[in-house]
Amino acid sequence: MSKLYFTFSAMNAGKSAILLQAAYNYRERGMEVMLWTSGHYGVDADAVMGRIESRIGLEAEAHLYRAETDLFDAITMQHGATPLSAIFFDEAQFLTKEQVWQLARVGDQLKLPVLCYGLRTDFQGELFEGSAALLAIADDLREARTICHCGKKATMTARMDEQGQALKSGAQVSVGKEVYVSLCRKHWEEALGR
Repeated sequence: MSKLYFTFSAMNAGKSAILLQAAYNYRERGMEVMLWTSGHYGVDADAVMGRIESRIGLEAEAHLYRAETDLFDAITMQHGATPLSAIFFDEAQFLTKEQVWQLARVGDQLKLPVLCYGLRTDFQGELFEGSAALLAIADDLREARTICHCGKKATMTARMDEQGQALKSGAQVSVGKEVYVSLCRKHWEEALGR
């Protein structure tokens, strides 16, 4: 189906592994897919290709997108050269609102399914721009689940410093020595001292 899909969760729910398994299923049946991941953070500014990697060891090469990437044009060009059966996006929370609309057009005009995987909220409980747009216009919303240390469903992500304390402020995205922990809302609020 040519829909825009959004699979979201807290950290460590296996979104990348789910994406890679789905892409493998297409390829196993002889279908061509196009994989994308964020080129925003921790990636060489000149790189055009990156990798999608899961914590369980699955990985695949992927195109890198940045805020200025016109995804509709890039996908249209690739689809013209090699007919595609599906498009996959990892780290979809980093898409811009305009890019999400471009992906909706890929589904509507090119008749290709676009499957996006990403976080719903940041460590402060705020929606990412890409996630907000996907939640607003995606045709199909799916939640990948992970659990808190208490056993309840984890819906929030806390950013912890080197001493194991939850950070309450800072940049929405940080690539450094911080650790991200998935928590239920109750334990997330407790960690942040709310």
